[in-house]
Amino acid sequence: MKEHPALPPPVSRPWIAVAVVVWIVTFSITVHRSPPAIPAGRFDGEVALATDLFQGRWGTWAIGETKSGVVLMDFDEVHDVGRGDRLIVIGASDGERGTAAGHSYGATLDVGQVVSIEASRFPPHLAGRFIRRTVIDRLQPFDDGRALLAGFLIGDTTQIEEPDVDAMRLSGLAHFVAVSGSNVALFLAILFVATGPLALGPRRRALIGLLGLPLYAAATRFEPSVMRASVMAGIALTGRLIDVVLEAWQLLSLAVVSLLVFDPGLSHNAGFQLSVAATAGVLIGARWRVRGRLSRALAITMGAQLAVAPLLLIYFGSVPLMSPIVNLVAAPLVAMSTTVGAIGVGGIPFLVAPAGWLAGLVLDLARGAAGWPQLGLWELAGLVGAGAVVLARPRARPVAAVVVVMLVFWTAVLPGEPLTPGDVVVLDIGQGDAILVYGGDERFALIDGGPDPALLVDKLRDYRVRSMELMVLTHVHADHATGLLGVVGRIPIGAVWAATDPHSSGASDELMARLDAVGSETLTPEIGRRRRLGVLTLRVLGPVRRYASPNDQSIVLEVEGPRGRTMLLSGDIESFAQADLAHVRADVLKVPHQGAGTSDPDWLAGVGAKLAVISVGPNQFGHPVDWVIETLEESGAEVRRTDHSGDVIVGLS
Repeated sequence: MKEHPALPPPVSRPWIAVAVVVWIVTFSITVHRSPPAIPAGRFDGEVALATDLFQGRWGTWAIGETKSGVVLMDFDEVHDVGRGDRLIVIGASDGERGTAAGHSYGATLDVGQVVSIEASRFPPHLAGRFIRRTVIDRLQPFDDGRALLAGFLIGDTTQIEEPDVDAMRLSGLAHFVAVSGSNVALFLAILFVATGPLALGPRRRALIGLLGLPLYAAATRFEPSVMRASVMAGIALTGRLIDVVLEAWQLLSLAVVSLLVFDPGLSHNAGFQLSVAATAGVLIGARWRVRGRLSRALAITMGAQLAVAPLLLIYFGSVPLMSPIVNLVAAPLVAMSTTVGAIGVGGIPFLVAPAGWLAGLVLDLARGAAGWPQLGLWELAGLVGAGAVVLARPRARPVAAVVVVMLVFWTAVLPGEPLTPGDVVVLDIGQGDAILVYGGDERFALIDGGPDPALLVDKLRDYRVRSMELMVLTHVHADHATGLLGVVGRIPIGAVWAATDPHSSGASDELMARLDAVGSETLTPEIGRRRRLGVLTLRVLGPVRRYASPNDQSIVLEVEGPRGRTMLLSGDIESFAQADLAHVRADVLKVPHQGAGTSDPDWLAGVGAKLAVISVGPNQFGHPVDWVIETLEESGAEVRRTDHSGDVIVGLS
């Protein structure tokens, strides 16, 4: 039998200590140098993009380099430009330094006009863009599953809705769309198969891999986690070329040192920090002495979770308690989805559909697990302490088990129901309305959703809303309708009331289409219609007729508690609709239209409310106007604003 030459032994273990020491020294001498400030005022000049465009929750932005220094470019719309491109930009500088994604900049540039001078001709940029566009084109038309699949393949999360991005984070699955070691390994495997005979033999495979890694890094926009994984793989492949085998710890240390020497600013990048910590945790977990594949997989996920826990507390304030279990379930689904999806976009299109379906299962898992307990600093410390006791003193395992049970009980049970039956919560969701009504026994109604789907989902999660018995869209404007898009399809919804006739808007049309897609029927309730919600009763008071203004067409609700205490939810009605509701009285008034000057002062005072709540956020309209507040206070009402008080909870029981 033919004998194959043995691989050279790994480099001696002292290398590990040396590499770690160099790593620590590099971190310690890294100085965060602020770039020069760029004067405030008009900007008209050439900019070279140092990053691709990022599409995030707060808009589209990129880092650029000008003759005066580094700027953060804030775009009003998405442009077909990328890293290395040279542009002529007209805009305005605010003159204020800052840091974004590890990049320090001397000013934020509010971009008005953009003219492309020259696209980057750097081969990895060109090839990376081609790969990225090919993947995006072949995944269309996007649905939830295919949007997540784009994240698995190339780290593109622009098609994933913000509530789902949050769900991935809260469930501990966000790293799957960060593109790291497993994605790089899959890319190399596919590359080796695709190159066929050229990849026969370890040295040829290593050379092909070294040529392909920059292309994949460019396709994934040189994300810090990708750079960490790519450099580790590149060092390993280089070692294969020169017959030097390095251990995983050595690869990680050398990769970190190399990247920090090349770009010291990475030390301040959250994505880079999380990637390095998670990789170290995986290596630690892999060395734990456990038996069985399932136990080993759980040990690895627990090692990664413990390693990133301090960073998660710093950046996000909590750590998902059940993340190791969720990851254990999700990992094979992600692996199958990514593998099948890569083959699908690579030339077998019919495989894209099953890959998207598998990704959809991961998303469903994330949505379900997002509401599970999150650990704070003290809960995490107690859990780690219990684990340390078990490792140090096996006889103390019963005591440690009790500690763990108490922690789970504390995080999941003791906080209990955050609301009392009969509570109405005017949510602090910015410039718009979103009102949560709780009748007890997990029976909720939601009246409007505000302007931000992700923020609304966060609020509902805070109040442990797992289903919605009634959802109401009072009228079609986006500051009431858009947030509801984050609810539909994510939690069960019973009845839906909506005022979409005779008016409509882009936000309301999209909401109605989504409700129809999930099989929810909508109706416009008639005057006098009642709905019992536990200890509360909702009664429809308006609109009493058709109005020219969508605001006047708002559904107006009276919420009555068990002892007769009432709250008037007035939507955005203005003086015309108010005149038709001159007889209405209430103990609490949700002030119409964010306290705008479109109300009748006599009507505001005539409601006779002892408490008036204004749902308002930062705005350019001057809401609420001073005379509205003065009128309410002179009528004897206490006025509370969500932008000052946060969520306002009104008890009607």
